[in-house]
Amino acid sequence: MGETPHDLVKIRDIHFAELHPDPNQAATAAMLLADVAGIIEANPCSAIHLQVSYQLMEVSLEQIETGLTAMGLHIDNRLLYRLKRALYHYTEETERANLGCTHSDSKCTRMIFADRYQRMNHKLRDQRPEHWRKYL
Repeated sequence: MGETPHDLVKIRDIHFAELHPDPNQAATAAMLLADVAGIIEANPCSAIHLQVSYQLMEVSLEQIETGLTAMGLHIDNRLLYRLKRALYHYTEETERANLGCTHSDSKCTRMIFADRYQRMNHKLRDQRPEHWRKYL
């Protein structure tokens, strides 16, 4: 009854809303997810359809979708997709809990994209240490 590593790799489809300023949201999402820990592969099947495979013990579908939404992408909220997502979120949360991975042990959604944000070139970034900033 033990889980094999193959059972912990999930392959899910994410569908995006058609009306969005970015006409190719799936490719944008694939680029955002390329360096995220736990994401094995993100393939844009069309302009609004992304297929993503990931390690369940490192990241869940709910965390991925929350991160993509926080980055400004619009996930399709038609009834069929909402029902599928709710089922996936419940089963993944239950599976992670059964394997001993509590919600507080998992990586926070903000931490998923924090590494990418740190690597981005920000012209206005303050390079001084935190304790020096309040003096100047």
